[in-house]
Amino acid sequence: MAILAVSRLSKAYGGVQALREVSFALEAGERVAMIGPNGAGKTTCFNVLNGQVAPDAGDVRLEGESLLGQKPFAIWRRGVARTFQVAATFGSMSVRENVQMTLLSRAGMLNAPLKQAKAFFAAQADALLSRVGMQDQAARPCAVLAYGDLKRVELAMALASRPKLLLMDEPTAGMAPKERGALMELASRLAQDDRVAVLFTEHDMNAVFGFASRVLVLHGGAVVADGPPAEVRADRFVREIYLGET
Repeated sequence: MAILAVSRLSKAYGGVQALREVSFALEAGERVAMIGPNGAGKTTCFNVLNGQVAPDAGDVRLEGESLLGQKPFAIWRRGVARTFQVAATFGSMSVRENVQMTLLSRAGMLNAPLKQAKAFFAAQADALLSRVGMQDQAARPCAVLAYGDLKRVELAMALASRPKLLLMDEPTAGMAPKERGALMELASRLAQDDRVAVLFTEHDMNAVFGFASRVLVLHGGAVVADGPPAEVRADRFVREIYLGET
C-alpha cells in the first residue's frame, strides 16, 4: 500500500482552476520532486495535503485512510510533517528547546510548566540534532544561527514528529549552492533510513534532478509528467514549459 495516495484532486479559486484532477502516489522512502511554473498549483496541492485548504473534489489518503476534513494539527499527528520555504523556528529559544517543543507537542504535553519542560525529552532532542549535524549548537538561540543551520534545525523538528510523509516546500530557498547540496543529501539519507516518503517543491534544478527518485510536473493545475528524473528531463513538453528549452 502507498504511504500517500492522491486521487483526482481539484480546487478552484473563483474562476481560477488551481488543481485539475491531480492524481499521484508515494511509497515509503521515495523522494518525489513536484515542479512546475509559478501558478502551476504546487502550493495549493501542499496546502490541501496538510489540511490548510479543503479541495473541491478528490481524495487524499495516508496509508489508506482519508485525510479530508481533518485539521492541520490532526493531520500532523497522523504522520504528515512539513517544512516551509522560510524556516519556521522560535528565535528566542535554543536549538534544543525548539526540538523539545515538537517532542512535547507530539506527546500532548504542551501545557507542562516551562521550567519543567526544559528537562523533558532533552536526550531525544540531542539525538535528533546529532542526526542533522547540529548537536554542537544545541544550546545556542536559533536567532543567531546561519540560515543553512536553521534549515537543519527545522528538519530535526520535522523528524521529531516521526513522520510517514514529509512535505518540504522550497527546502533550499535562500541557501548558498554548497549548502543546498548538503541539505538535500542529508534529507535524502534520513528519508531512506527512516522509510519516510518525501514530497518536495524546488526551483533549483540541480536539487531536483540530483536528489529526486521521481519527478512530478504540474502545469495549469494538472499533472503533465510523472516519472524518473532522466525521463522527465527529456520530455519535450516539460522542456518547453518549464526548463525553457525547445
